[in-house]
Formats: sequence, C-alpha cells, structure tokens
Amino acid sequence: MTNWHAVFIGFVVATVLGIVGLVLPGIGQIAAGLVGGFVAGYMAGGGLGSGFWHGLLAGSLGGIISGLLIGVAVGVAGLALGPLGGAVSGAAGIGIFALVVAVSLIMALESAVAGIVGAAVSN
Repeated sequence: MTNWHAVFIGFVVATVLGIVGLVLPGIGQIAAGLVGGFVAGYMAGGGLGSGFWHGLLAGSLGGIISGLLIGVAVGVAGLALGPLGGAVSGAAGIGIFALVVAVSLIMALESAVAGIVGAAVSN
C-alpha cells in the first residue's frame, strides 16, 4: 500500500532542494531528486520494492505538476496574442508539457533508486 505521507514529504524535500539547487543548474536538481527519493523510501520503509515505488512517486510528482503549470502558462500567454497566437502557443504548450513529463519520468528513476537505498537503510 502506498504511504502518501512519505511520498508527499519526499516531494516537498525534492522541490525545496530543487529551488535551492537552481544555484547549480543540473547538479542541484539531480541532488534534489536523489535526496527526495531517499527520504520517501526511508519514511515508507518496507522492502526494496516499496522504496522503489515511493521514490518513483515522489520524484515524478514534481515533474508532472511543473509540466502542467508550464503548459498552462504558455497556453494562457498565447491567448493574449489572439486566435493565431493561441493556436501556436497551444501546440507549443502541449509539446513543452510532453517534454517535461518525459524528463520527469526519467528523473524519477533516480529518485526510485535513491528510494531503494532509503528503504534498505531504514530496515
């Protein structure tokens, strides 16, 4: 069963560290994903599969939410440019959202691996 408290705490840790990690682009976000996944796996405990699952959820949640917000922002900005701008920005927003979701799922794998480590440490 999914421990949503552990997933949420891991998500918050990854988000806060990701914002702080903007000082070191790339490295800061990788470290944030690793720490967030570790926290989620550690808090969830259980076996390695549980740590993987909770780290994966914590890592991907932030990317999906940010992708949705970026897609909506691009779409709304395009509506201000009229019908043609709305169509162009709508297509761009869908492409940006799809790219962010794909990247978030790839980055969620690092959180899942860190979740395995966190679950192993908690036992």
